[in-house]
Amino acid sequence: MNLQSMTGFARAAAEHDGTAIAWEVKSVNGKSVEVRLRLPQGFERLELSARQAIQKSFSRGNVQATLTVSRSIGSQVQPVVNEAFLRDVAGLANRLVEQFGAAPASADGLLALRGVFDVPEAVETEEQRTAVDAVILACLEAGLSGLVEARKSEGEALRVLLSGHVAAIEDLTLRAEADPSREPAQIRERLAQQVRLLLDASPALDEARLNMEAAFLATKADIREEIDRLKTHVVSARALISGGGPIGRKLDFLAQEFNRESNTLCSKSNAASVTAIGLELKAVVDQFREQVQNLE
Repeated sequence: MNLQSMTGFARAAAEHDGTAIAWEVKSVNGKSVEVRLRLPQGFERLELSARQAIQKSFSRGNVQATLTVSRSIGSQVQPVVNEAFLRDVAGLANRLVEQFGAAPASADGLLALRGVFDVPEAVETEEQRTAVDAVILACLEAGLSGLVEARKSEGEALRVLLSGHVAAIEDLTLRAEADPSREPAQIRERLAQQVRLLLDASPALDEARLNMEAAFLATKADIREEIDRLKTHVVSARALISGGGPIGRKLDFLAQEFNRESNTLCSKSNAASVTAIGLELKAVVDQFREQVQNLE
């Protein structure tokens, strides 16, 4: 399955019986599906159907859909001229010219008078309304399909980025595992030096007890479990990314686990080289988590 980003844009247009129809749909990041509709006056009846279509198409993201409907009025209704009223008004205008020297009335001026010229509103039958609604909703489905494709295109780009981040996390984990500071011989030498320093500073300290405490601290500082968990999380992340689908929430959880292990690795480290690896690991995990926020 493809990965989907939560960001995208698409437009779809249609025509029906002199009516031009257009949908613009776009989406941005969101924790769940949130729908905002902008419908022209008179088309509020389509809100429920449009909302259900959008919610069916996506599992996450804030989606905004805008409908535009332009009707060619002239092809549906004929203008009406009240000729009797027009004759009366024209006669009155002529008398004003003859008796008072008023300026002659123009044709467009007479037609602009209220009650002379009118374009009645088109009256739709139930069948006509049903037909145009069907075309509008079909146009919306086309727009949603376009938005899905746009989100998939961005999702594939995210797949490449996320795979690169996971590879970097794995590489840093292996570097921490193979760091020379974790060799038993080096650990023993560091502990021996610390014990000698303490005994030199205070000869009264019990050497056997110091050795026991040093061994205990060495055990606490071991990062074997963190490395094993990081490796497991890398395998899980790769499986999710290759499987595709709406995996944003699952990868976000893994990002939190990556972050937890990298923090623990840094806190338990007793070598500068491992600490440096841990800090670099934290930076990569932050980048990984930031990109995951864009996934459905």
